[in-house]
Amino acid sequence: MANKRSPVNIFWFRRDLRLTDNAGLYHALKQGLPVIPLFIFDTHILDKLPDKNDARVTFIHHALAEMNEELTRFSSSLCVKYGKPEEVWQELTAEFDIREVIANTDYEPYATEREDKVRKVLGKNKIPLTTYKDQVIFEKDEVVKDDGKPYTVFTPYKRKWLATLNPELHLKAYPVTKYAKNFYAHTSWELPSLKQIGFEKSDLELPGKTYRDVIEDYHRTRDFPSVEGTSRIGAHLRFGTLSIRKVTLDAWEAREKTWLNELVWRDFYAMILWHFPETATAAFRKNFDNIRWRNHEAEFEAWCEGKTGYPLVDAGMRQLNETGWMHNRIRMVTASFLAKHLLIDWRWGEAYFARRLIDYDMASNVGGWQWAAGSGNDAVPYFRVFNPQLQQERFDPEMKYIRRWVPEFHDPFKYPKPIVDHREARERVLKEFKRAFAG
Repeated sequence: MANKRSPVNIFWFRRDLRLTDNAGLYHALKQGLPVIPLFIFDTHILDKLPDKNDARVTFIHHALAEMNEELTRFSSSLCVKYGKPEEVWQELTAEFDIREVIANTDYEPYATEREDKVRKVLGKNKIPLTTYKDQVIFEKDEVVKDDGKPYTVFTPYKRKWLATLNPELHLKAYPVTKYAKNFYAHTSWELPSLKQIGFEKSDLELPGKTYRDVIEDYHRTRDFPSVEGTSRIGAHLRFGTLSIRKVTLDAWEAREKTWLNELVWRDFYAMILWHFPETATAAFRKNFDNIRWRNHEAEFEAWCEGKTGYPLVDAGMRQLNETGWMHNRIRMVTASFLAKHLLIDWRWGEAYFARRLIDYDMASNVGGWQWAAGSGNDAVPYFRVFNPQLQQERFDPEMKYIRRWVPEFHDPFKYPKPIVDHREARERVLKEFKRAFAG
């Protein structure tokens, strides 16, 4: 074991919970000093979670346990802390002779705020914090217009993204194990239990990492919720248990343009959130601030519980509540229904998804909700209102998905009548949107 006062570097795991193809970890180990692998259970985040059996905490804990097991091969273990990051770092700077802290960049507003606080703590000890790109293929200003301004429309962004991509360069894996001998030699750190950090194990099934079997037919099957046509690897990309470079390379080599397109959308939304952090809670299109949302609480509750009387909407919400996941096509349908049929503020729905989704990613979730509501950049036109019945006829024609999640849909004594008439709802929302935009 290294002496605690001998020089070390620390790699701070956040959204990159893997030891392979990890950009920041590679650069940390390559420097030659012993590297302490660190994870902090951030109480600023955990204390705000209303559900003590939150599946994401279970997912993270499981990923940390897997990494801890892998680290034993290198006579090392994870240093796991619980608390406010700025206070944890004060303790670490007193305990170790830290020369540099390395991490991968996180683009969410809170992550930026947290990093600023930590930099101040480290700065008092003249310790630099260096970050690397790892969770996206292109970040910040890497794909911008010719005048240097960020794209706000997806299609031209995608064209520039594809023109910029050099697979041999941008999708190349970082050979972390080449320098694994530089992990800090320490095997007695223990991973705290979920109970020790105030949580319980979730009963929800955690998503697997397999996705190769769906790539080939993805463009044909991805829109049909009754078919296992999507990979469900969103949580692994969110928490970095899978490398975005590996996933993108597989899509590139398979020449699956539709799959690749979804990964470009992911970069696009991350870029938007970075350049326009206010859109996490505010409409990208400012005239949407003039909308008089109805925000009917009983109707919102019916939407949350999957009791709107619209089978496709209800199936999606019940799938979300029971599994922590919802098919992407149905995410669009349910989001549009809340914002346009019920005229309930899209932020209410975004917050509910944030609570329930195992694969919740702020950039993509906010982007998706603003797209569906019409308030986002490059959003669906405000006058386009998804008709749940037509969506059902097109994407669940045999009602397999609905029968799975709303088995009583045909029983008028057990299944509620529609809480709103589609035609009337459409007329109401168009009238309100036109009024808001005229002002």
